[in-house]
Amino acid sequence: MANTQRSVLGTRALNRATLDRQLLLRPARMSAVAAVEHLVGLQAQNVKPPYYALAARLDGFGPEALSRPMADREVVRIVTMRSTIHTHTADDCLTLRPLVQPARDRELVTFRKGLAGVDLDRLARLARDLVETEPRTMRQLREALLQEWPDADPQALAVAARCRLPLVQVTPRGLWGRSGQVSLTTAEHWLGRPSEPAPTPDAVVLRYLAAFGPASVKDMQTWAGLTRLRDAFERLRPRLVTFQDEGGVELFDLPDAPRPDPDTPAPPRFLPEFDNLLLSHADRTRVVPPQHRGRSWQGNIAYPTLLVDGFLAGLWRLEDHALVIEPFDRLARDSRDEVTAEGERMLRVMHPESSYDIRFGTVRK
Repeated sequence: MANTQRSVLGTRALNRATLDRQLLLRPARMSAVAAVEHLVGLQAQNVKPPYYALAARLDGFGPEALSRPMADREVVRIVTMRSTIHTHTADDCLTLRPLVQPARDRELVTFRKGLAGVDLDRLARLARDLVETEPRTMRQLREALLQEWPDADPQALAVAARCRLPLVQVTPRGLWGRSGQVSLTTAEHWLGRPSEPAPTPDAVVLRYLAAFGPASVKDMQTWAGLTRLRDAFERLRPRLVTFQDEGGVELFDLPDAPRPDPDTPAPPRFLPEFDNLLLSHADRTRVVPPQHRGRSWQGNIAYPTLLVDGFLAGLWRLEDHALVIEPFDRLARDSRDEVTAEGERMLRVMHPESSYDIRFGTVRK
């Protein structure tokens, strides 16, 4: 029988529930690989954000805890949700990429003019042969494919290969403290096993709620970059509990998932740019106060963010051996002390061999 509970969850209740699922209320005692699996991947447009994301979440984390399994091919960097690069476990790489393949196929519509006359099936076969012979940069891939279709748009050819094939970034790209240009091969070739059938949407809904819930259908669609997920939620309704947010939107959740008291303390956290906490809901007010909406972005640039009392409260950066913190509002003395202590902890974890000062910049209006 379907659960008909429809009590209201206020913004702070949603905030604390989501922070708990995101391992941000207290340091979690789990491996980096287990955390990447629980969080259904980490946004990884740049190399460093996944490391800072785990430093904010895990007890005893050090960069090698993620770098080592990446070198051992237990985790990989691949385009999945929202057409963005994520760090996933090998198992999730081989299943979640097939799940979002329809979205990657739709992405190609944008490039149809540049792909006029291109046989996309043949392109996929040629691109697979190229990158499995040896990893290729996007430039190398463009140049090779352009020999077959000289009248096509070079960028569109490379994007088509990325959309049609599950291309992973090979190491040393992605390793902590190492440099390397983006070179690509297929996930199957890199991991030494074939892709697996995509999980059912129902199974992914349950994983999403475990990491990001309580959430609406639109929330999950925003996270996944997929549409038409309502049917999966309806099939699962008898197994879920439902709530409303303060605006009357229906929220779904796992019955036994944590929903802490709204007054549960939430320590400050230093998050990287592109952290999934800020990107994975259609309604982001559970983390981003309305007055701060859009303040962590400028154009296509995202900034590392600071959480205070669980909500977006400022930006931070490392420069000239200093951690510079720019709050959006003036911080009370106790909050400032807590932010400083968390900044010191983050620096010890991420940069134990370096010395950094901590400076509070001008309140960022």
